[in-house]
Amino acid sequence: MSDPLILHPSDTIGVLTARANAGDDPLGLGAPLAASVSSGHKIARVAMQVGAPVVKFGQFIGQATVQIAAGDHVHTHNCAFADPKQDYHIGADLAASQRAIPQTERLNFNGYARADGRVGTRNYIALVATVNCSATVIRRAASEIEASGALEVYANVDGIVAFAHGTGCGMANSGRGFDILDRVLWGHATHPNVGATIFVGLGCEVMQIARMQGHFGDAGTDRFHALTIQDTGGTRATIDAIKAHVAEILPQVNAATRTPNP
Repeated sequence: MSDPLILHPSDTIGVLTARANAGDDPLGLGAPLAASVSSGHKIARVAMQVGAPVVKFGQFIGQATVQIAAGDHVHTHNCAFADPKQDYHIGADLAASQRAIPQTERLNFNGYARADGRVGTRNYIALVATVNCSATVIRRAASEIEASGALEVYANVDGIVAFAHGTGCGMANSGRGFDILDRVLWGHATHPNVGATIFVGLGCEVMQIARMQGHFGDAGTDRFHALTIQDTGGTRATIDAIKAHVAEILPQVNAATRTPNP
């Protein structure tokens, strides 16, 4: 018969590649099978006490529920799923792997170093809707700015992006959903690939512009900007106001330059 498959040296079982009949000794352990076992099933390579780990692929896949002798068929009658021992020795083999990898010169890339220590690979202006009601406005503004060619003379500005979503209005003003939206919007605005952000709201929504302003305060007014459709005078007026504001901050965003970073 075909030899059983040992997937990893530390495995406590072997996998049959062909059916084994009663009386066969697939692993050559001097322990003949009491009954036939189908291809793909497991045979114990070693004796296992109750609670001992069953290891396949070099990984814990369960534990013995009864005492298992070497050569026994290992299946649901004597093995069960269980949580593995979780005292992981993270990085235990790191030193050995480092010795095996040749040391080379550290490589750098030219990126945009941000004040928080992160480095961007791009330098975008972000239009961030605080509510679904302003999604169309920011998308239209971004499209018109790109089409106008206004960005072409600013070599260090990679483009303008609109981040819209479908909520922010009819929602609770606290709790998990509100906190997740708040975190995502602020994450867009502070991503290292973003050089400046304009938050755009409707004005009457639950997720208020003031919420975002509370994050950056006075210290962030050079990078974070905000306006609402209701205060600005409607959809078209807001699109034009966004375009005007982008034109105003473009030189500032363009002042960022790529520098070598690890």
